Amino acid sequence: MADTAPAKNRGMGVVRILKGKIMKFRLWICLWLSFVLASFTASGAVMFTPVPVAKNVYALIGDTGMRTFENEGMNANSGFIVTSFGVVVIDSGSTWQVAKAIHRAIQTVTRQPVKIVVNTGGQDHRWLGNGYFKSIGAEIIAARPVLADMQVRGGMQLDSLRKILGKKVAGTLPVYPDRFFDQSETLHLGVQEIQLLYFHGGHTPGDSVVWLPTQRVLFSGDLVFVDRILGIFPFSNTQNWLDSFAAMEKLEPKLIVPGHGKVCDLSLAQHDSRDYLQLLHGHMVESVKDWVELQIAINSLNDDAYRSLRNFDSLHRLNASNVYLELEKP
Repeated sequence: MADTAPAKNRGMGVVRILKGKIMKFRLWICLWLSFVLASFTASGAVMFTPVPVAKNVYALIGDTGMRTFENEGMNANSGFIVTSFGVVVIDSGSTWQVAKAIHRAIQTVTRQPVKIVVNTGGQDHRWLGNGYFKSIGAEIIAARPVLADMQVRGGMQLDSLRKILGKKVAGTLPVYPDRFFDQSETLHLGVQEIQLLYFHGGHTPGDSVVWLPTQRVLFSGDLVFVDRILGIFPFSNTQNWLDSFAAMEKLEPKLIVPGHGKVCDLSLAQHDSRDYLQLLHGHMVESVKDWVELQIAINSLNDDAYRSLRNFDSLHRLNASNVYLELEKP
């Protein structure tokens, strides 16, 4: 009997050791799986590299193609300005996850908190990431005409993104701006002056711009497309767009962060956006005035000068049709 207890204790000790090893093994497996899952998620998530435009001013350049699962619907540009007050973000991205990716990109440059987000228009990639930035305490500002557009189209935009992105839309809800400006508002944040300007809209009714007069840098939102053909839709207004472009020209920007495409100068913006709009608008004004039928008006438009722009084949006839229908309205 004297040897029974020690043997029993030795057996229990072995069991404890085995249990400890099993627990450590399970922990290692969990950590390994977490790492693999995180790596998979990160590799599948859209990423941004901040492009310096001026001191403390950065562009985040998105895809110039159409919305896809791979680009997470972020086929547009965003940007941010670092000030002593905090960071000002221009456009919050297409989803909660894209907004989070924008924030990660900002954190590679500064640890300043995001204090303000400006929505430059009512397209999904300009504002559907608002919920994320709202959750970290940012105030969201936009031109007043943008609200009605967001309210009318927000649900439809989100439904369209769900069809493309599936679970990547998780957490995304239409979150409207906290406050609005009418024609202009100037933010003085330390030494940085930031002007928010609304002219006449264009691509969407609420399109506005962010102007940095000291650096002469313009964030144009969807009023400027370069490298790819711009899109004209039933909610667009080409005459307003041309009027807005003329107002932007008067600012004489040195550099433009366009809504789509690489950072550019005014001359490229004029060629890829203004001149194309003028061609479409002028041709369709004459066609409607002369009672030319829609298909004949489209077929007689010579827009070959813009054939090298990305998405030309998928959009140029639709653009022509929408301009004709816009001008045909009483």
